Amino acid sequence: MKKITTYSAFFWVLFFWVSVDTLAQTRVAGKVTDEGTKNELAGISIAVKGKVIGTITNQKGDFAFTTTTPTPFTVAVSGVGFQTQEFIVNGNRTDLNVSLKEQPILGQEVVVAASRVEESVMQSPVSIEKMDIRAIQNTPAPSFYDALRNLKGVEMSTQSVTFSNFNTRGFSGNGNYRVVQMMDGMDNQAPGLNFSVANIVGMSELDVESVELLPGAASALYGPNAINGLLLTTSKSPFLYQGLSANAKVGMMNASNRTKRYSEEKLGATPYTDFSIRYAKAFNNKFAFKVNVGYLTAQDWQATDYRDQSLVNGSGLSGTRATNRGYDGINIYGDTDPGFTQYQILRSALAQAVPGSGSPLLPLNQGIMQLATQFGPAAGLTPAQAYDRVLTDLYSTPLGFNYTRTGYRERDLVDYSAHSLKLNGSLHYRIGENAEAILQANWGTGTTVYTGADRYYLDKFNVGQYKAEVRGSNFFVRAYTTQERSGDAYAVGIAGLGMNNTWVVNQTASGPVVNTAPTAAYFGSVAGTYAGISFPAFVTDFQTRLATGTNPLLAYQAAIAASQGNSTAYFNQVQQVVGNGQVFKPGTPEFEAKLKEVTSKAIPGDANGVGAKFQDRTNLYHVEAMYNLNKIIDPKTVEVIVGGNYRIYELNSGGTIFYSNNGKEPTINEYGLYAQLQKTIIDKLRLTGALRFDKNENFKGQFNPRLSAVYSVDRNNNIRASYQTGFRIPTNQDQYIDLLTPQARLIGALSPLLQKYNLTSANTFTYESILAGQPKAYDFPTFKPERVSTIEFGYKGLINNRLLIDAYYYNSTYHDFIGSVTLIQPTGATTRNVYSVQKNYTSPIKTQGFGIGLDYSLPGNFQLGVNVSNNTLNAGGVGLFSGEMNKNTLEDGFQVRFNTPKYRYNVSVGNRNIKSSGWGFNVVYRYQDAFEWQSSLGNPNINITSDINNRPIIAAFGTLDAQISKRVSAIHSIFKLGGSNILQKEYTTGWGNPTVGSMFYLSLTFDQLMN
Repeated sequence: MKKITTYSAFFWVLFFWVSVDTLAQTRVAGKVTDEGTKNELAGISIAVKGKVIGTITNQKGDFAFTTTTPTPFTVAVSGVGFQTQEFIVNGNRTDLNVSLKEQPILGQEVVVAASRVEESVMQSPVSIEKMDIRAIQNTPAPSFYDALRNLKGVEMSTQSVTFSNFNTRGFSGNGNYRVVQMMDGMDNQAPGLNFSVANIVGMSELDVESVELLPGAASALYGPNAINGLLLTTSKSPFLYQGLSANAKVGMMNASNRTKRYSEEKLGATPYTDFSIRYAKAFNNKFAFKVNVGYLTAQDWQATDYRDQSLVNGSGLSGTRATNRGYDGINIYGDTDPGFTQYQILRSALAQAVPGSGSPLLPLNQGIMQLATQFGPAAGLTPAQAYDRVLTDLYSTPLGFNYTRTGYRERDLVDYSAHSLKLNGSLHYRIGENAEAILQANWGTGTTVYTGADRYYLDKFNVGQYKAEVRGSNFFVRAYTTQERSGDAYAVGIAGLGMNNTWVVNQTASGPVVNTAPTAAYFGSVAGTYAGISFPAFVTDFQTRLATGTNPLLAYQAAIAASQGNSTAYFNQVQQVVGNGQVFKPGTPEFEAKLKEVTSKAIPGDANGVGAKFQDRTNLYHVEAMYNLNKIIDPKTVEVIVGGNYRIYELNSGGTIFYSNNGKEPTINEYGLYAQLQKTIIDKLRLTGALRFDKNENFKGQFNPRLSAVYSVDRNNNIRASYQTGFRIPTNQDQYIDLLTPQARLIGALSPLLQKYNLTSANTFTYESILAGQPKAYDFPTFKPERVSTIEFGYKGLINNRLLIDAYYYNSTYHDFIGSVTLIQPTGATTRNVYSVQKNYTSPIKTQGFGIGLDYSLPGNFQLGVNVSNNTLNAGGVGLFSGEMNKNTLEDGFQVRFNTPKYRYNVSVGNRNIKSSGWGFNVVYRYQDAFEWQSSLGNPNINITSDINNRPIIAAFGTLDAQISKRVSAIHSIFKLGGSNILQKEYTTGWGNPTVGSMFYLSLTFDQLMN
């Protein structure tokens, strides 16, 4: 907080030039009514254009304010659901009586995100979607954030009832690094996790004024990482939205796969509650404040996909623990595979079983040598050849399989009780009539599960955002900090490994080192016990056959065949001796005690075993300013905007997530500068050009231009074209992560990490080449930011004031695309280290797509909407209109993780106020294609397989949401009965994610100034 205070100190010098001037005051007063009903309207905004002065109407529709703005000036009168009206004031006026007309629903929105200036949505230079207060009130989705999935071109990844992430235009994932989510100008990312934490610690729905979505690159104005999209959420001003408002939502959730913990008993329908309250008050139009509190509780969706993703031992996704000894269940954790067959492990162990080694396999080794000496000469073999022959004949087939320990289900390792608490407040002070000062605090905490390279259980996780800002009609200066605290969060997959005592940590002079001796000992005991049981039986059988006069070679072959025939029985005996690898039975006191021990201990653990808790106290500090030169340069000549920002990341995970050098984790600095020019020619053609430069201390600076043109055939028909660029600075985790997961150790791609683990082209190979038996060295190229350039064409038109058409086509080219590569570093004959590291793809990657939205206003104010979007990766012969799914692996084997359905569409029908009765309804059907998935959570084999029957496919699904509502003006309330996925078509949105079922709810919203 010390840094943000330092950054904020200079704000108050702005008081000098925005202080109250001494001009004569003008008084404006009057009344606002509804033209249709003639009723007085409360909460209507009356503001002086270009200033921050204004007021709202009281419950009788009356208003009054004074201003020092020189006359003449323009007063704008606006309210939710009504057309804005403007009046020129030439002097004192106390009879400004205004009758507001209901606003047409189609094409009348004003947006800010597209150009950082207010403009009609019809004339936006790029594609943009918007939800206003009316759209939020009318959505059947449980929350405004859930309603994003109904916007054109939006994909949502649901990882929990309280945690979803949105994406546009491909390369989706559970934590999407290519989109930026901003709330009141603050980047909503958790600085350690590096992606927006959805709405678990976001804004209360009662306080949301608007949500604007920019699909595609927005880096030219908004900086790094807005490469695939930007979401801008704006809260309500306490000057304009005053009084008390509250919402109570209660309902039921149900999904057929949910069970009670440690049990197969079905959970059935469970309660869902969401309560929030907001209060705002202004004093003399100078000072205002607001407070928000929201609390949600639910029994979460459960991840119960137990398909086998190992693809070993001839098994596919349909494999089970009973049919595949190398089983790796998707939502099973602790079922580790050493990466070698039991036969390879046995041979390696026997090679070390020499006199003086103390190996328990020494008697077995000596027995095999003795047998080889006896029959070798008769077969024309040297003792060494005979030894190898016996070992191969006896064990290469019976032990020629991959073997995994029995792991634990996710629902045994986490508590699915979800909750979220959000606290928001702000103080606002109008400095004269030109500026407003704001102090704002957002804080949230919750319990949820999200998906990354592991499944992560967030318990008592919290994020705080604290902002100081001064803004006027043509400028802002803001400074804020984001403080992330992981609480009692832990990695679920690592917890499963800990339950099975997978490793211990040795403290060395160079730091802690993970020692997997316990795992090696277990797998060695499996192979050794099998050999110890089967070899004496083989020898006895062989000698018995020799005693009957059987030819030695025939006796040997028959005894080998008999031993192999008894392999299943032998292996059953092995498991009775050494167990199935699962150390604790779920639900027992011993299990719960061990789980508490593992999850309370920081990653990677200590000398007593595994630790799964990650500790993250990473902070972000950000200072930003923007200035519109419209008071210096006439906007009719050219409108000029300039701005810039400076940002600091302070990584602090206690060594559990990030690279640490002598206990100190890195600090990362970056800055950016931008300018935009906008020119309108003969009121028909609007040209916009923007250029931004950004520099991160670990990478070269990046220039990002944007050019656009909007041609207005007339007010209601606009054609647009744009060239946009964007870039993604590698995330903090891409740069400095150092985290062991069930599949691999994730490490950053910068040199300190490569040096720490001695990764060089001489000792490191790609996983695919190892699998193919042709090891290929990895050359560790220089790591760079990812860039994209997009050409887009669009049309937005309103036909006969009834049909709104919004269509676009885009074509994007990605350079230095950031993907991941799995690397193998052999450490012995049957031991190896597995790493996952980010890398740039050296060739261009091309995508394209289109979207069409049609909204039709039917008689009686019924609204019909249809939208369809296409996102296509130009790879593997997939074309824009071809029928194949998008690929995730390019022709040369590079994994791009496009993870996007080719088509998705929404159909909606509704009416906000049927015949002015207060009754309304909305029904939305949503559908998306099946698509391939690729992620670090998946077993490396499932990510690279070419077997179409065993590809990781997310099934197509369609859902139906609906709500019916009643506005009761007498009590300033809206009752809503609704449901999400009411046809109960259960679905999942990503590999390893939970199964989403249905939700039904009843809500009551009260607003003191509701008309």
